[in-house]
Amino acid sequence: MLRKNEPHTKYLPTSAKEVKKLGWSSIDVIIFSGDAYVDHPAFGTAIIARYLESLGLRVAVVPQPNWKDDLRDFRKLGAPNLFFAVTSGNMDSMVNHYTAQKRLRSDDAYTAGNKARQRPDYAVTVYSNILKELYPESIVIIGGIESSLRRLTHYDYWSDSLKKPVLIDSKADYLVYGMAEQTLKKIVEKFRENQTNDIKNIPQLAYTINNDNTQHIPVNHVELPSYQDCLKDKQAFARSFVLSEKEWSKRRGKALVQKIYDKTVIINPAFPPLEEDFIDAVYALPYTREPHPRYEKKGIIPAYEMIKNSVTIHRGCFGGCAFCALTAHQTKYISSRSASSIVEELKKISSKTDFKGHISDLGGPSANMYKMTPYDKTICDSCSRPSCIHPNICKNLNTSHLPLTKLYQQALKISGVKKITIGSGIRYDLFMQQKDSPEKGFEAYRKQLFRHHISGRLKVAPEHTSNSVLKQMRKPSFEYFLKFRDTFINFNNQNQLKQQLVPYFISGHPGTTISDMAELSATAKKLKLPLEQVQDFTPTPMTLSSVIFYTGKNPYDGEDVFVPKKLSQKKAQNQFFFYYKKENKTFIKDYLLKINRPDIIRCLFDR
Repeated sequence: MLRKNEPHTKYLPTSAKEVKKLGWSSIDVIIFSGDAYVDHPAFGTAIIARYLESLGLRVAVVPQPNWKDDLRDFRKLGAPNLFFAVTSGNMDSMVNHYTAQKRLRSDDAYTAGNKARQRPDYAVTVYSNILKELYPESIVIIGGIESSLRRLTHYDYWSDSLKKPVLIDSKADYLVYGMAEQTLKKIVEKFRENQTNDIKNIPQLAYTINNDNTQHIPVNHVELPSYQDCLKDKQAFARSFVLSEKEWSKRRGKALVQKIYDKTVIINPAFPPLEEDFIDAVYALPYTREPHPRYEKKGIIPAYEMIKNSVTIHRGCFGGCAFCALTAHQTKYISSRSASSIVEELKKISSKTDFKGHISDLGGPSANMYKMTPYDKTICDSCSRPSCIHPNICKNLNTSHLPLTKLYQQALKISGVKKITIGSGIRYDLFMQQKDSPEKGFEAYRKQLFRHHISGRLKVAPEHTSNSVLKQMRKPSFEYFLKFRDTFINFNNQNQLKQQLVPYFISGHPGTTISDMAELSATAKKLKLPLEQVQDFTPTPMTLSSVIFYTGKNPYDGEDVFVPKKLSQKKAQNQFFFYYKKENKTFIKDYLLKINRPDIIRCLFDR
């Protein structure tokens, strides 16, 4: 039964006992998640659960079900009236489980007590298969980051193979990709109208059909090379990626169609970016902003502790970095909340009894893309550029920082808020590549940021020092980082502030040689940059970098790219971040002697 005026519950139920206590005779939607259940808008499960509840549905959440026993967690609530919703949680389960060296992680920030292995590998597929076996008549809808980035044929680093679209292996009925509120709203409307046969026409949704059934294939579509063609020919897979990335980069792209043996997967185009009223309403839902009480005696949930006093101010990212899948998930178009909506959330946080006065972040996928929209949206309808700022900043992009600076100033005036630091990444190239003006407000933003929103250390992400590597990454020249660093140091000197710049760097990315890593280490040493925020590159599904890693070529120009594919190569590159460790010195010195670089040896090791 569908109810239009169902009151919200303090916490959505997670057990049969809680359902009974609420007096429910049935449940409309049951969400299975790979994460612990935290009723906070930084967690996708909470947003979807609260949003469905706001539509008048009775929603339950089954967090981290046991998939290894008699499956009682999958049976305890029975079948829902409408559908099961399945997500791996805030992370792809394979990224959650394994390091870049393919070693099992010993912890899990999204689990109470930081306990590992509370979800299976390929969690969406495992959960969905169990539900389809137990409840063959029930509809299963998969979503979240793992589903979204595996919606087409994709390279899977952990099996070193091409995998089929997740709809095939999971046996789910539908897939919703990206931020799914609008899609789910339409799905619920179809149920209310008893028009479930029309679900296939909803934007931002994927489904499968038999190859002999062509009636549901959209007229305006792009057909990608088939899964079997991609298996036979790496360049077919590369072509498939380019075609798909160009379509999801457009504001109004076409449907994507891909054959997998006797099946066809159809990916409907996405909804336009959320309007301000809609996204404001999503973040105004009655979140408790706390973990469910079931975890009271199970230890802290580290991911929650890190973000509990943070606020999301926008969605989307137009950076288009080659190693990042944000554009494929949240799109490159920015959906921003109103300042009043953000201020209201900050007031709720500041009124909590355990709030100490520190807001840990006002950000999103990027810290400083708030309110940045195109001057002319119609130009973006057919624009297939994956990035709006690489290799240059699009003239149609409004990069003004004035709304963000004003927001920071408003937020600092809220009673109880003593400090606001910015934890999301700053895209310094947005204001280092362009001339300032009163309309842009770059200098005003920098001053506001440097003086009021750094807790001693500002983290930014140049990613590398080699411009040839940065080109493969779709990142700006290292020269812009150096200019930003100079600006940062000068401001600190002028204002007698002791603040440090902490860069993020990546080793092992396609195009990176071990000599590039040697140069990076020497540059960092000369500039006194701390090598703390460093990582070994992990190829994740549906990114340009993963395609280059698999094929050895850049799919856009067909040029060969050196790829450090072996784990030994990746480990050797990563050692240069830790040149000061005793166990790495001999290897590094021997290598530098081999390539005749005594200058770097002196730089790294001579006192």
